[in-house]
Amino acid sequence: MRTLAFQMPDRGGGPSGPRIRVGRPSRRIRTLLMTLGVLAALAMLFVMFAGFWTDWLWYRSVKYSSVFTTTLGTKVGLFAVFGLLMAVVVGVNIWLAHRLRPPLSAMSMEQQSLDRYRMSIAPYKKWVLLAVSALVGLVAGASAAGQWRTWLMWINGVSFQQKDPQFHKDISFYTFDLPWYRFLLSFGFAAAVLSLIAAALVHYLYGGLRLTSPGGRATAAATGHLSVLLGLFVTLKAIAYWLDRYGLAVKSSGLKSTDGWTGLRYVDANAYLPAKTILFIIALICAVLFFATLWRRTWQLPVIGFGLMVLSAVLIGGLYPAIVQKFQVQPNEQAKEAPYIKKNITATREAYDIDGSDVKDYKGTSDVKGKDAEKLRAAANSTASLRLLDPNIVSPTFQQQQQIRGYYQFPSTLDVDRYKIDGKEQDTVIGLRELNIKGIPERNWINDHFKYTHGYGAITAKGTTTDGAGAPDFTDKNLPTEGMLKKYEQRVYYGEKTTQYSIVGGPQKELDYSSDSGEKSYSYQGKSGVSLSNPVNRAAYAVAFGEPQILYSGAIGDGSRILYNRTPKERVESVAPWLTIDGDAYPAVVDGRIQWIVDAYTTSNGYPYASRTTLGDTTADSLTTGQRAVVAQQNQVNYIRNSVKATVDAYDGTVKLYQWDTKDPVLKTWMKAFPGTVKAKSEISGTLMDHLRYPQDLFKVQRELLTRYHVTDPGTFYTGSERWQVPDDPTKSKGNAVPPYYLSMKMPGQSQQAFSLTTTFTPKSRENLGAFMAIDADAKSKDYGRIRILKLPTENPVLGPQQVQSKFNSETEIANEINILKKGDSEIEYGNLLTVPLDGGLLYVEPVYVRGNRTNYPLLKKVLVTYGDRTAFKNTLDEALAEIFGGKADSGTKPPEATKPPEGTPQPPAESATVKQAVKDAQTAYEAGEKALEAKDWAAYGKAQKDLKDALDRIAKAEAGSGGSDKGDGKGDSGDKPGSGGKPNS
Repeated sequence: MRTLAFQMPDRGGGPSGPRIRVGRPSRRIRTLLMTLGVLAALAMLFVMFAGFWTDWLWYRSVKYSSVFTTTLGTKVGLFAVFGLLMAVVVGVNIWLAHRLRPPLSAMSMEQQSLDRYRMSIAPYKKWVLLAVSALVGLVAGASAAGQWRTWLMWINGVSFQQKDPQFHKDISFYTFDLPWYRFLLSFGFAAAVLSLIAAALVHYLYGGLRLTSPGGRATAAATGHLSVLLGLFVTLKAIAYWLDRYGLAVKSSGLKSTDGWTGLRYVDANAYLPAKTILFIIALICAVLFFATLWRRTWQLPVIGFGLMVLSAVLIGGLYPAIVQKFQVQPNEQAKEAPYIKKNITATREAYDIDGSDVKDYKGTSDVKGKDAEKLRAAANSTASLRLLDPNIVSPTFQQQQQIRGYYQFPSTLDVDRYKIDGKEQDTVIGLRELNIKGIPERNWINDHFKYTHGYGAITAKGTTTDGAGAPDFTDKNLPTEGMLKKYEQRVYYGEKTTQYSIVGGPQKELDYSSDSGEKSYSYQGKSGVSLSNPVNRAAYAVAFGEPQILYSGAIGDGSRILYNRTPKERVESVAPWLTIDGDAYPAVVDGRIQWIVDAYTTSNGYPYASRTTLGDTTADSLTTGQRAVVAQQNQVNYIRNSVKATVDAYDGTVKLYQWDTKDPVLKTWMKAFPGTVKAKSEISGTLMDHLRYPQDLFKVQRELLTRYHVTDPGTFYTGSERWQVPDDPTKSKGNAVPPYYLSMKMPGQSQQAFSLTTTFTPKSRENLGAFMAIDADAKSKDYGRIRILKLPTENPVLGPQQVQSKFNSETEIANEINILKKGDSEIEYGNLLTVPLDGGLLYVEPVYVRGNRTNYPLLKKVLVTYGDRTAFKNTLDEALAEIFGGKADSGTKPPEATKPPEGTPQPPAESATVKQAVKDAQTAYEAGEKALEAKDWAAYGKAQKDLKDALDRIAKAEAGSGGSDKGDGKGDSGDKPGSGGKPNS
């Protein structure tokens, strides 16, 4: 019988048994792991490729591929040049330090402890050198790539044809050249410091530098190498001192009664400027001493020179200016600073384009008594088209009455434009019925991205009137939209609320709109978007959007296109990344298409002597708290121009950029950098020009600067005695600035109304009115952009917006009526408080809206008007003006449309006074009953019903007394009374 013996393997591989390798994977596992690694690497590469490829496809689809290639090429070029330069500089210094190492290191404890590090590095010296060089090169290259704007502005910069008042250099030197020079200087400092650190470490590691060993601390070779690097560093510091001289012209500093002050002051011109020149010379001498160590081989003179440079920087660059400020400037600061304040005022007014502001004194008070009431009333009608429909309030009413379907929406803040109604141009409130993805009845991927793809129609309403119920008087309404705009492409594929992607044009049909007859289908006919017919494109977008269904969905086929980046702001920012975009794009119907109009700005932070402002803070007001966007939140600028007007087609997304400011050197620079992207101003069509307007955000920046820079006298500017502020919005509880308002009006001296942008100012820390400002906002006007300011007297204060609002609220009769309107849990909403100069005084008009607890949308119910010492609170503007000025009131609302009786129909006789009063009482009782019903006040409801019955009984009695009978049975007495003619009362 055979015996089976199992021999345990010898783990040491001895003669007792076969050697078995432990822990090494089999070939199959190694192959699997390698395959997984390759797949993971390919996946990562494809993710990177997907982002690049989809960007390229999008830019090509909007026909701005040159922007993509120019931007990418510039970034890659800067990354390669500066990354390679940094890697070479640091790598050469490491290699040189290793090459200059001493042949034998001292046998000291310090060097013996370093031996193990030298031995461990020895086999990998080349790899370490390459790795360190590559790392610093990548970091430097990435940093340089971020300077692509600085490079393009430097290489393409054009002259401002204007010189600064201190150094007499063209403004372009500060805006285009100086930023690039500062970048080069910072790069040089980084290269010198990294090279110095790397070289010092290598010298120490190989014995060229010694810290604790006896004898010399550094070899001659190490001393020479490090001295040259220190000499280069000090040379760069000398260059920095020289550039700092020019930097004083764009330096921000504090001055009494100013914010964001920029430019030289007395101490800068008379202390810092000479100090920088002296330090420049000292630094050059110190650098020469460091270079001299190549021959002297000693640190003594360079160290002394460096110490003197540091001491000089403290004494000359710090202490001396402080002494000048303390003992020369402060005792007589106003006189010393006056010439420099004047330069700052001039430069700031030029940089923000407010130097042409027309400031006039205005009395601001007027008394109706003793004046021709009819003339005042006529002047009130002709001075302004008082817009009662507040675009900041009525969006819920648009939503309630014109949303039609739950998957549509309007923006929370509507826009004001101008359209011809009955042949006359009028202020019009407009909003687009955009897609609301959250309102889709059944949410799924197909519905969200294939079926519900677009909004439908522009809804417009008259700005100066409402209908009989206080709702907007719509001039375009319904679905599809019908009205004054005639025939145009109503589908809205691109809009402010359209943030999701859609896939159109393929086998899956879209929902066009729903009507009483059913749903209408549609297939997109535009050329925008990126084709998904290519499987590579589908895979790239599946990765880019994180949606794998894009890759394999049967709803995508030939002709399918993906639409994304669909808001006007996104599209303009993408095709023109060098522009700053206004926070409010607005729609207009132009040549049969809905066009989004986007205002864009060129800005700079390097205009000498011009004070800086932060755009996000300056453009914030009571509407930017959740309703509309704030422009460039953190951007600090001291030069701004509305240089470009852009349009985005709401149907096919076409983006067009038009040159608006033909003199702006910043725009000219960018047009050189991106040729062909901006069209000439002459290409703007006449119909588009009809809808262009002065942008709100630029206006807000200018009005903020004008709170200080309306003053041109340096002494008055210094004291701040005439400083203004933008008042808080009196109609809002939160303390946010009042927004500017678009209004067709005429300022004193103007012959006719002009579409304007208006605002008010109050004196600093006071509530009375300081000034009223209007700017001509009509792009067709020869005075477009002209700023007119009416300065109110200080000795006879005029009520400001907050005081006017308080006056409204404190009037007993007004307060009682408002309390009545509030009954039944209704809410009062105050509309825009409009200010209009009129016959030496100021006319204030404020619409009052009521939001019922059932309707939950605001309706215009009252109008507040004040002029001089008179205040009116009436149902219509005409009634309020009639009470203020006297005369007969016309209806300020559009009456409900009545059905015209057929010709020949007998007309009823005029109602008697008794019947009219009874009808009025019945209406009053009915309304009281409705309010009581809403409030669930059953006692009041019972009383209202009793009053209603009494009124109806009086009507019946009055009709019976006049022979009114409509029974037609011949038994009444209507035909028997004398004088009745035997005819029944119809």
